[in-house]
Amino acid sequence: MTKMKLGIIGCGNISPAYLTYLSQSDVIQVHALADLLPEKAKERAEEYGIANVCTVEELLERQDMDLILNLTIPSSHASVNLSALNSGKHVYVEKPLSVSLADARATLDLAASKHLRVGCAPDTFLGAGIETSRRAIQDGWIGKPVAATAFMMGAGPEDWHPNPDFFYAEGGGPMFDMGPYYLTALVQLLGPISRISGSAGSPLPERVIQSGPRAGQSIPVRTATHYSGTLDFVGGAIGTMVMSFDIPGGSTLPWIEIYGTKGTLSLPDPNYFNGEVKVRRHGSQEWEVLAPVLKSGPNERGRGLEDMARAIFEGGEHQASGIVAYHVLEAMHAFEQSSREGRHVELGSAGRLQVDKDGRLVEARAIEMK
Repeated sequence: MTKMKLGIIGCGNISPAYLTYLSQSDVIQVHALADLLPEKAKERAEEYGIANVCTVEELLERQDMDLILNLTIPSSHASVNLSALNSGKHVYVEKPLSVSLADARATLDLAASKHLRVGCAPDTFLGAGIETSRRAIQDGWIGKPVAATAFMMGAGPEDWHPNPDFFYAEGGGPMFDMGPYYLTALVQLLGPISRISGSAGSPLPERVIQSGPRAGQSIPVRTATHYSGTLDFVGGAIGTMVMSFDIPGGSTLPWIEIYGTKGTLSLPDPNYFNGEVKVRRHGSQEWEVLAPVLKSGPNERGRGLEDMARAIFEGGEHQASGIVAYHVLEAMHAFEQSSREGRHVELGSAGRLQVDKDGRLVEARAIEMK
């Protein structure tokens, strides 16, 4: 198979995970790197044996590039997405799709007008953890899902990140940083979300960096750092979700649990591709560990990008799609909107998604076309 040539924009902390996985890909060749800091791109190119180092503008202008992987900070996602599409290239972006819903809509609309693909992380749901969970639900291990819980409870990234400012700017916080992993897992397992009711707050006006050359420096908090809410799914299940950077003492709560009419499913950390999936059925006092339905390591960022490349070559829909990412982005905004306005918030994108016969979340249009 001819490999699709990929250009990567953004060579920061997340790029090694993608470069390590994609170096073994049979459908993608990493062809060029670019970063606003040229020395970062050069360092990564030397580390991974990539010949071409460009400016962002040069990379976008290259005619020998099929696909752009956008690994910039969230506030730059939309502008890079739009530039990639305007240059005639498919684009796959780290989460979130963009900071604003308007920019996300513009990205999807432009891609549709140019007949190009948009993909978006997270793709961890393609790994053994979530896929084993999906198969268990499909096979009836817990009966009909009626409820779910999802918790990300911890201290903020200033404990370990040397430059955590963007985590506390617009488009940051625990919801926009970690929420995509949890929400994507939930919608992949339970289908689209119809409405959300939430509360959001930020008890600390500033944070103090704990590591690196800026240790001891204070940074302002300009986003909510604790979210709690209820999610109503189109299929009838009701979810409870808490995302927080305000729990320095940690927590014993589970990452995700799905509750059904015949039992409970306990999921691993959705930030990783693998992990132990357990089920406890009605009448049993013991948890049973389910055999994984596929093999995957903990960090295989790039699976969704590969899936999109294969879909481009072969036709059909890719799974880590722009419309799923838009639905997740709308859900994240709905938490804050609900908190601000004191009401349920309906998700307009719910009608654009359906669950197919295999229990996979797909765009309704794709079902109608088949």
